[in-house]
Amino acid sequence: MSVQQYLEKHMLSRKIEDAVNAAVRAKTPDPVIFISHHMRKSVPSVITKIKARQILDSRGIPTVEVDLFTNKGMFRASVPSGDTTGMYEAVDLRDGDKGTFLGNSVTRAVKNINEKISEALIGMDPTLQSQIDQAMIDLDKTEKKSELGANAILAVSIAACKAGAAEKEVPLYKHIAGISGETNLTLPVPAFTLISGGKHAGNHLAIQEIMILPIGASRFEEALQMGSETYHHLKAVITEKYGAHECNVGEDGGFAPNVSRQVPPLERRPGPFKRGYQQNRAVITEKYGAHECNVGEDGGFAPNVSRQVPPKHAVSLYDMLLSVDSLKEGLDLLKEAISRTGYNDRIKIAIDVAASDFCIEYPVVSIEDPFDKEDWEHVKHFFSLGICQVVGDDLLMSNPKRIQRAIQESTCNALLLKLLRIEEELGDQAVYAGQDWKLLRIEEELGDQAVYAGQDWKVSS
Repeated sequence: MSVQQYLEKHMLSRKIEDAVNAAVRAKTPDPVIFISHHMRKSVPSVITKIKARQILDSRGIPTVEVDLFTNKGMFRASVPSGDTTGMYEAVDLRDGDKGTFLGNSVTRAVKNINEKISEALIGMDPTLQSQIDQAMIDLDKTEKKSELGANAILAVSIAACKAGAAEKEVPLYKHIAGISGETNLTLPVPAFTLISGGKHAGNHLAIQEIMILPIGASRFEEALQMGSETYHHLKAVITEKYGAHECNVGEDGGFAPNVSRQVPPLERRPGPFKRGYQQNRAVITEKYGAHECNVGEDGGFAPNVSRQVPPKHAVSLYDMLLSVDSLKEGLDLLKEAISRTGYNDRIKIAIDVAASDFCIEYPVVSIEDPFDKEDWEHVKHFFSLGICQVVGDDLLMSNPKRIQRAIQESTCNALLLKLLRIEEELGDQAVYAGQDWKLLRIEEELGDQAVYAGQDWKVSS
């Protein structure tokens, strides 16, 4: 085949001529690079290959990593390993062989990607995110994604999203915003886990996490600074109070000092605490204790009580929390650390709660799963009091049907979305969380157009 025949067969003569004309019109100083880029854009991007493998996550647990190839490059994504299971959750597919990684291997999910998902998606346009996600959902056919595995579907979806952004030649966050139809971009308030307890640490703290939200910052960059400074001041406070040997960290990175054991059971609290509802204060029922409570205020303390406390009498949630010495001790540590940063006015400690006539030392503004995950009645009643934000985690399990029920029944006003739990339109919704969002760089790129949520941290966009 002659050169001329080759050019004609692939219609290259016309394409080259168009590229040269475009370079002339643009008066580009480097026509070779311009023409190369122009030719690249003229070829539609398609998925050509998908390769998955098993890797270890930050906790040393196997998880899925995917390399997705198009005719314009390779795009990689991985997913966190799921640490919770529930009857309503999408399936984080594991091998179950206790002799290998204690049953946590994901070779089945990897095989599903390399064989089934790869075959279904090759040739698809990576910019069509919804179609890619729907193709995987249709391929699985199960309600909880137990055939392919939610971890397999999510990893491929994120990799495809990155490829779609590259094809459009826009940053990933702008591509995701375009998919979701968002035009107003707001940088979120970061939540810093500073103290760990419960099942996430080996101490006596009956709280899973104590977090801070730097809502008083004016920019995301400043919020990171506030969180970092508070963290290091907290380390100094713990060292002074308990010694350097108590500065170990828990599973989520928060300090895990060996604080006091719990005080005697709550059933010894006097009868007057039964009037919790009348005082616009939550009550704990005989059936359930608060098991994952986030405690906070404007500055965002948000611990999760990880163990249930079944009192004989109904007591106010506030009194229940403050009857636990370990919680008071943990909050006092953080209070001192914040004081040392000088950010008291922007990470507040005391506010007026729910129009009550007193100001408490550790106000509650955000509570996660205040009651058992099936106790819809009491969660709904607690939310109706208007005391604070109520977050549904185990209550909702990122399950669309449970989320819809919560909306219809006004059960809570916030959702803790865990990507591996969600069952429908996994990728199309999950990639919005943006594993690869480098928020500091995004803020820098947006410049004067960057908006930090700050005081509006609870307001949806």
